[in-house]
Amino acid sequence: MGPDLKQRFDSVHQRVRKAELASGRPAGKTKIVAVSKTQSADAVRKLYAFGQRDFAESYLQEALPKIESLKDLDITWHYIGRIQTNKTRDIARYFDWVQSVDREKIGRRLSEQRPAGMPDLNICIQINISREAGKAGVPQDQVDQLAAALDTMDHIVLRGLMAIPERARHREGRSDSHAGMCSIYRALQRQGRQLDTLSMGMSDDLEIAIENGSTLVRIGTALFGTRR
Repeated sequence: MGPDLKQRFDSVHQRVRKAELASGRPAGKTKIVAVSKTQSADAVRKLYAFGQRDFAESYLQEALPKIESLKDLDITWHYIGRIQTNKTRDIARYFDWVQSVDREKIGRRLSEQRPAGMPDLNICIQINISREAGKAGVPQDQVDQLAAALDTMDHIVLRGLMAIPERARHREGRSDSHAGMCSIYRALQRQGRQLDTLSMGMSDDLEIAIENGSTLVRIGTALFGTRR
């Protein structure tokens, strides 16, 4: 995994920088979060040695022992999976970011369960931008209401929005979803919210995402190879 991992790491960075240049954005403004779900702690440690600092997990049962075994490293941990109410206490304790908040109840539990003395938990609202049945995320017409509710909660801070746009057969289909996310993000900023994170784009659509204003891309396969 070593040499191949370094090659993939360099390749992803090149793709991101090229996409930033193509869209007229300053180089280095797009954060890369390595999606390490199903990957070993050893793989995370190797990627960290190359300079990667942000990692994302989706499965709490898998993530907790991994986080514990890597606690000697200065890693910023993102939770990006669906959130069950009985998992919020551990998520609030072990993660720095939660990108998949789509209910007021979840936000309130994270707020109440964030341990005293820890920095505020960074939150993104997940939007079901493609309106896909069965996919997590708040509907577009409920974003304002959820954002307003999160604004009132202690120990969490709303940083932005997250989405997983559907895989369309044509580039234009995905562009519409990505552009829609950017529109919602800008609208919230115009309302006076201090948002700085638009999390969208993965291994197969990071260029489209960056073109449409993404500030954070979540990369798994392009970094680690085909998931086990």
